[in-house]
Amino acid sequence: MSAAEERKSLPALIEEAQRLLAICNACRYCEGYCAVFPALQRRLAFPEHDVHYLANLCHNCGACHYACQYAPPHPFDLNFPRTLARVREQTYRKYAWPGAFASLYDRNALAVALASFAGIAFMFLLAAFLSDPARLFQAHPDAKGSFYALIPHGTMVAVFGAVSAFVAVAFTVGIARFWPDMGERLADFVRPSTAAEALHDAFTLHWLDGGEDGQGCRHPDEKPSNARRIYHHLTFYGFLLCFAATSTATVYHYVLGWKAPYPFLSLPVVLGVVGGIGLIVGPLGLMALRRRRDPELAAPEQKGMDEGFLALLVATSVTGLALLFLRETAAMGTLLCLHLGAVLALFLTMPYGKFAHAIYRVAALVRFHLERRRPVAFSLPE
Repeated sequence: MSAAEERKSLPALIEEAQRLLAICNACRYCEGYCAVFPALQRRLAFPEHDVHYLANLCHNCGACHYACQYAPPHPFDLNFPRTLARVREQTYRKYAWPGAFASLYDRNALAVALASFAGIAFMFLLAAFLSDPARLFQAHPDAKGSFYALIPHGTMVAVFGAVSAFVAVAFTVGIARFWPDMGERLADFVRPSTAAEALHDAFTLHWLDGGEDGQGCRHPDEKPSNARRIYHHLTFYGFLLCFAATSTATVYHYVLGWKAPYPFLSLPVVLGVVGGIGLIVGPLGLMALRRRRDPELAAPEQKGMDEGFLALLVATSVTGLALLFLRETAAMGTLLCLHLGAVLALFLTMPYGKFAHAIYRVAALVRFHLERRRPVAFSLPE
């Protein structure tokens, strides 16, 4: 079966993953590499919901593949990282809400992301131009509200509030569908002790440290490296800093009554600049690593999904920093429309692209920490 056919057939993909998991469970050579192997060793059989669970524990570090005695050209033809990467993509599709939106990534996720960015930015530009061309292309000093002189604060809040609510509902529904399939109670998902351990693993990228040797994952090739972990940290914490900047600005506006735009040395601006730099360096670094990645470990169908998300992060950061430093010039109007287009495209595609992996991986890590507190109780499959 070709990769394209395998991608279209979830049952065939699950069957292949079950074959791999059974062989790995019998071998157990890689038990120290990541959370997947102690989790699979608690099982004698691998129903579909467990395959989705184990796939979302996998960080695609590649260590198991390079150590595997059954990898190609062995007749068993095991490619653990690639197969689980394909399962993860199917997880995002299976639990997406609304389900029809997930089909956008059946085409070209990078093209969809960039087209969304261009289309939304164009609509903002057109609306501003039709409203008042002179105002769009003139300079607005900070004293007169700078970019709020072009688009009212209330309009921005309404648009981004609606989009944020949609994204929150989409992720909530996805998890509400995913978690019961794991056979766990909803109350256990929010249990403080296990949730804290899962978040610790996610925030520290614990399973990208290379397992027992601690030398980093095998990315982009067989040589251990911490580069992927570092670029992930820059991307993740850059995103959190930008979110913190927006949250701080919200407190300034609604609680303290301080109106934007804020001085360059104010807390929202400093957080935004540092976060924006992280969201340029991190994604560009991850893109560079992807270009050098061993093609045997990558799932080709995920390329557009990954690069579309990274491209929107870079576009959001570049336009945001440009808008910050040129907000009192005649370029402000155009940059504002481009920045809003990038941010809205990023948010709208979050539930249907690479960002979804963070949500499902945290859920999988919660289950992992729930399971490891329980005694192993094997039962023979029916």
